[in-house]
Amino acid sequence: MLNRRTFTVAAALGAAAIGAPLVHSQPKLEKSKVSIAVGGKAAFYYLPLTISEQLGYFKAEGLDVEISDFAGGARALQAVVGGSADVCSGAFEHTINLQAKNQFFQAFVLQGRAPQIAIGVSTKNMPGYTGIADLKGRKIGVSAPGSSTNMVANLVLSRGGLKASDVSYIGVGVAAGALTALRSGQIDAISNTDPVMTMLEQKGDVKIISDTRTLKGTQEVFGGLMPAACLYASSEFIQKNPNTCQALANAIVHGLKWLQTAGPGDIIKTVPETYLLGDRALYLASFDKVREAIAVDGLVPADGPKTALTAIASFDPTVKADKIDLAKLYTNEFARRAKDKFKA
Repeated sequence: MLNRRTFTVAAALGAAAIGAPLVHSQPKLEKSKVSIAVGGKAAFYYLPLTISEQLGYFKAEGLDVEISDFAGGARALQAVVGGSADVCSGAFEHTINLQAKNQFFQAFVLQGRAPQIAIGVSTKNMPGYTGIADLKGRKIGVSAPGSSTNMVANLVLSRGGLKASDVSYIGVGVAAGALTALRSGQIDAISNTDPVMTMLEQKGDVKIISDTRTLKGTQEVFGGLMPAACLYASSEFIQKNPNTCQALANAIVHGLKWLQTAGPGDIIKTVPETYLLGDRALYLASFDKVREAIAVDGLVPADGPKTALTAIASFDPTVKADKIDLAKLYTNEFARRAKDKFKA
């Protein structure tokens, strides 16, 4: 007869034999202090990260998380690749760009199921705008060069017959600096996230020409589901720290579940005051616009990685679609367990 101790050891050996991360009721974390790099934390794109942090969900999983905020996703990515951060809260497509350079990183929990990025042209600098060709030689503001806002702009330009080299990209962040850059005329167009884009749109500062803040808009731009914000780390980090990654996934999925039923007032009370950019009403209007773009259960949709790869390969010659192994871009194992835990 198996006693409790013998059964636990046998179960652990069985899990190890099939290469599964060992997860039990109170797993011992390989690394309790974790550094997360993020590019533009105030954006709705990363709202699940903020919610999980503010509501203490990381602490509830035994984690001491330090979040470093950078001007854009490309800079957050550099921090993780360079080793100054363990995990990146960033765009899914970065895992594709990294694999194209023979660097293997995996997404292990999804925060967004649409990019939530809109492109708008300045009504002040370009009042006579008629089409993409009009952007040739113009300055386009993005959160940071190389970030997902830059990627979406490149995709839209390529479909309109322009190359990235036909415009100038300028990093403006995802908060007050982006509003100022557009309104002061420093840039002619902007590719950015909410709440910035809704604020510019409602004040008549921009004319929206491409929009992935809704699932319908994302389908129109990408032709399918496009995984967006996620937590990703090097494959080596995930293999060495499965319980830590599980705890991170648990915290994010817990936040996603809270967001499914949270009202506007709940959001206002939870996020830092600075995120509101001085206008609560517009912030809430922005939230209503992007709400459906937030992931529900942390799982990367089955067709999502292929949609992302097709989009990037269409304008980036350094990414060869036939050389990318989609299965190595992500794992849903951690999110599945988290979903079961919280019944998300």
